[in-house]
Amino acid sequence: MGIAEPNLLAGWIGMLGGAVSGALIGLFFHQDQWMGGYGSFRRRLTRLGHISFFGLGFLNLLFGLGLKAVPLPALHAEVASLGFIAGAVTMPLCCFMAAWRPQFRHLFPIPVASVIAAILSILLGWPAA
Repeated sequence: MGIAEPNLLAGWIGMLGGAVSGALIGLFFHQDQWMGGYGSFRRRLTRLGHISFFGLGFLNLLFGLGLKAVPLPALHAEVASLGFIAGAVTMPLCCFMAAWRPQFRHLFPIPVASVIAAILSILLGWPAA
């Protein structure tokens, strides 16, 4: 398996996670006071977890497909691949954990740093024109 394939798989798993989490939390959206009401911290973080599945899934798909169009040096591609996959796993997890226990909000630097490292790796490894 090449570098791009795990990201393509992670992207599609993210899409599935977004659809399933949306279906589950959608069962309760009609209740005005569910999780403390629409504007509550818990409900906002739950929505963010749901949408982060899609957002980071798209980033993984974009990276996996883009790597075929713009080849990067192996080290840069590997760092970016791992960063995007780590972000796709840890961002929804952090969101749902922080919705459950607010002190878990301190873990957000993990997915953020992972995605920033991935993006920087791509930019630093970008082929010279």
